[in-house]
Amino acid sequence: MTRKYFGTDGIRGTANREPMTAETALKVGMGAGVHFTNGNHRHRVVIGKDTRLSGYLIEPALTAGFISMGMDVFLVGPLPTPAVAMLTRSLRADVGVMISASHNPFRDNGIKLFSGDGFKLSDEVEAEIERRMGEDMTALLAPSENLGRARRVDDAVGRYIEHVKQTVPRGVRLDGLKIVVDCANGAAYRVAPEILWELGAEVIPVAVDPDGFNINEKCGSTHTETMRSQILAHGADLGLALDGDADRVLMADGNGNLIDGDQMMGLIATRWAADGRLAGNGVVATVMSNLGLERYLEGQGLSLVRTPVGDRYVVEHMREHRFNLGGEQSGHIILGDHSTTGDGLIAALQVLSAIVVTGRPAGEVCRVFEPMPQVLKNIRFKQGAPLQNARVKSAIADAESRLDGVGRLLIRKSGTEPLIRVMAEGEDAALIEAIVDELLEVIGDTAG
Repeated sequence: MTRKYFGTDGIRGTANREPMTAETALKVGMGAGVHFTNGNHRHRVVIGKDTRLSGYLIEPALTAGFISMGMDVFLVGPLPTPAVAMLTRSLRADVGVMISASHNPFRDNGIKLFSGDGFKLSDEVEAEIERRMGEDMTALLAPSENLGRARRVDDAVGRYIEHVKQTVPRGVRLDGLKIVVDCANGAAYRVAPEILWELGAEVIPVAVDPDGFNINEKCGSTHTETMRSQILAHGADLGLALDGDADRVLMADGNGNLIDGDQMMGLIATRWAADGRLAGNGVVATVMSNLGLERYLEGQGLSLVRTPVGDRYVVEHMREHRFNLGGEQSGHIILGDHSTTGDGLIAALQVLSAIVVTGRPAGEVCRVFEPMPQVLKNIRFKQGAPLQNARVKSAIADAESRLDGVGRLLIRKSGTEPLIRVMAEGEDAALIEAIVDELLEVIGDTAG
């Protein structure tokens, strides 16, 4: 079955345009409601969102869809994606929904679904919901007396704050640390500064005034210049930048040097292995992770397993093969002992704990390996399949031959935006830069 709605991370698109319309959201609620209704108990769904204006459009439509199928809806308001996953389990819900387009601009929105165990849905379940959405579900509507109800969960914020704080090793406090936290004007604008402050840090909050339009706008994990400049301006020890739904985080040391997901995974893996906490004797990452991380882990007697791009594929491998640490270079870090999905705050607290315990500056603690030169650039396309163009294929083959034995090339279509991503990695920085730029030029000529 061709997937019409679901991509690599749920459903995503421009708000109030297909597929991100109220009508489609209603069908998602109905289709998911049918799929997750099993047994005679009162069925529950938890719905959270980020701070986009269009959340006011999507949330009531989803709510109506679930209620029409007899499910009770628990609305938690703006909270991080991992909070929705946690609350889905905590409230014994049958399904959880996060309304967010993650790091995308405010014009976009998305719908992410979680099963009752807090994990993202499999391709098979998404396909089944899509099938339902394409059918007439009139006969499946709940009788009038069995309609669901909706209510707000007033203590959702407090529940999540306490959950995150409990992941910090016993006895560790952040007293004495001055930390910049860039919340991207997104879902964590309330909880992130509060968590760090309650743990003892001096907090410099940035991008904590959402207005429906400014989520991810020149802030957050896709615009780390804001965080890095604030670190220098305030003389902070370090900073962290979340994305719009706070399931990813990037950090920077006191000099403003970036600490990406690969460095964080390397640090956490080393410390967990030393404490006997690292399951699977390694880390699960994607094909995007730097070769330097792989070599570093090998030097520590640990392994790096690579999956396709997408945190859901990382999680699937972790669950199947019993790993408890995985993630992406972009800052999606999954700590299986604490969360079922990427959680930027929990990951950042593991790094902060290492800094506290060692008593050394972030720049020394967090740079655990020397990255291999890597260049990643994107190019937007309007329509069609530019990677199938004969000229593009020839250029890719030529680039691969030039990197044979000295580097690697990865080219893929984004699963969430109309972008082609071109990444090259190798020991010769000038060569990989030139190869990426040449490929972008060829792709641009054919992509319209």
